[in-house]
Amino acid sequence: MPHKITLTGSATGPLREYDRYVAFDMREKGSPSAPKGLKKSTFISYTVFVAKKAFNKTGLTKKSIMHEKILIQGEPTLDIPIDECPGEVGVICFQITVLPNKKDKEDNEPNDKKEAKQEASAAQQEVAATKQQEKPATTSQPAVKEEKKETKAVQPEVKHEQAEEKKLEPKPKTLPNQPKGTQDLLNFDDIIVPEAFLKTRPNAEKTQKVIDFVKRTGRLDEPLTIEKGSNVLKDGYRRYVVAKTVKMDKVPVIYEYQK
Repeated sequence: MPHKITLTGSATGPLREYDRYVAFDMREKGSPSAPKGLKKSTFISYTVFVAKKAFNKTGLTKKSIMHEKILIQGEPTLDIPIDECPGEVGVICFQITVLPNKKDKEDNEPNDKKEAKQEASAAQQEVAATKQQEKPATTSQPAVKEEKKETKAVQPEVKHEQAEEKKLEPKPKTLPNQPKGTQDLLNFDDIIVPEAFLKTRPNAEKTQKVIDFVKRTGRLDEPLTIEKGSNVLKDGYRRYVVAKTVKMDKVPVIYEYQK
């Protein structure tokens, strides 16, 4: 009968490619104990020879073979030249299998088993919580409970005050057919334009787009930002120019409060 050999582990050296096969080295330790009177077996190095077709089916690469755990089944040989077989024993591989690691096993585990483990864990947590609740209360607990009652009694009053404050807050105006965020409509003639704006000239192309928008919709695309109280223009000079061009009586504004 032919000799058989089985190896498990990872490659200890780089993959070497030949014409029709690949080769790599592996190492296995001997038995931790030996019969009395005999020396213990040390590491034995092997050189494994695998047909390229069989190797390619495993999906292994030159890099991954040194990190993946593999199973080799084959027979030993001593007939290969030492320059191709640096290991102490050559192995002609009949079958090569990539062994799954622990994480892969967990990922591939059936959903039923995963759910059963999760349910068992949840049950253990419930039991632990029940035991914690069943522990006898200490003498200081009644005082703590009284404090909690007082706190609960105060909370409704606070909630009532908050509700009244919300009622007193003025509701924002809803202005139909005005751009989003509009707080008020202001007379165009009441707006004061700073000197810094008057010295600038808005981009003609962008200004024309806003004019076309106003002619199409009857409103500005965004409100002007005005300082509350002084009516000084803070932002939106282009839209101001457009409103002046199309002769708008009132313009949508957002108020900026003085600091």
